[in-house]
Amino acid sequence: MSSAHLEHLTRHMHAYVDDGRLPGTYCLIARRNKIVYLDTYGRRDIENDLPVETDTIYRFFSMSKPITSIAVMQLCEQGRVKLTDPVEKYIPSFADMQVFEGGSTTAPRLRPAKTKMNIHHLLTHMSGLTYGFMNAHSVDAIYRANGFDFGVRHEGLGATIDSLASLPLMCDPGAEWNYSHSTDVLGRVVEVISGQPFGEYLQDHVLGPLGMIDTAFRVREGESHRLASNYFPHPRTNKATLLDAAETSPFQNEPAWEGGGGGLVSTMSDYHRFCLMLMNKGELDGLRVIGRKTLEFMTSNHLPDGKDLESSGTPLWSETPYTGVGFGLGFSVQIDPAMTQVVSSPGEYAWGGAASTAFWCDPAEELHVIFLTQLLPSSHHPIRPELKQLIYGALC
Repeated sequence: MSSAHLEHLTRHMHAYVDDGRLPGTYCLIARRNKIVYLDTYGRRDIENDLPVETDTIYRFFSMSKPITSIAVMQLCEQGRVKLTDPVEKYIPSFADMQVFEGGSTTAPRLRPAKTKMNIHHLLTHMSGLTYGFMNAHSVDAIYRANGFDFGVRHEGLGATIDSLASLPLMCDPGAEWNYSHSTDVLGRVVEVISGQPFGEYLQDHVLGPLGMIDTAFRVREGESHRLASNYFPHPRTNKATLLDAAETSPFQNEPAWEGGGGGLVSTMSDYHRFCLMLMNKGELDGLRVIGRKTLEFMTSNHLPDGKDLESSGTPLWSETPYTGVGFGLGFSVQIDPAMTQVVSSPGEYAWGGAASTAFWCDPAEELHVIFLTQLLPSSHHPIRPELKQLIYGALC
């Protein structure tokens, strides 16, 4: 990679911090499994003037989803679950699901779902579930009215998912792509099949084997000082403004439920190890976490008829283009960079988190990138496409 061109990346990302739009940035680029660029800049906690450090702990939010998806596919490899299995086989409350057809949020008109929700629907976000914070559909409002808003629920995972199953679907399972609580449901599926609490299963079969010592559903005892604060853009000044202070964050405590869709905190070092495993086709340090063919299957496009998200899903706010991008089992998948109009490679797979974190793996270029900051929502600045423009421009 060109060190001169990487200076453009450094200058561009530091400018986000210097003018106050981001609290701090942390970027890693690895090529052929070797770190070629590592940059920390700015503050993990503006109010207490604490710098970003190499061991800073971040809210990874939806970057939890690929980890949960790996856990599900481990069980699939063992023959303990099939992608075609109906969800109700493991969670009976998902039997007889109803679909929203009209009416109001307080008096909805419902009909029985035409198809059974299955495990593949959950992995691909084709389940008919949604998120309350999307504010794009009447069912989103029903979610919010029933306590399913961003980060809100105050009961165990089993009870939370049963409550979710009592709400109407946005559409029939398999009909369209819609970002949702699907991966949280998968966490409960893992719990039921394995007989272990979800976090314990992850520790035993994914996080522990990979040496991801700081990745969990809460900050470990004695490590609370390493957690970054979370920020939002001030509506008038556009400057990063405190949203969730590190010292009082819910992530310092045991969670009410372990959300596989967005509940993990982690570090650059830990997620780098996860990406190394992905780039090494499911293996790290001689230990196989997931099969090579299974990972190839997960990172291929599973949308109906090979379509992209633009033609298969509900248009939503996102800094990541939907045109030319498909979706696999827990990852977005690049289909056509020309359609996306962002420099990239076909076959690249990726995802990001609500606080503007992001990663992608590019097998064609033997490249993976992780970018960390803490600003919610992730759609406010076009960080992800800018990173690609700057990083791919540095490839020799």
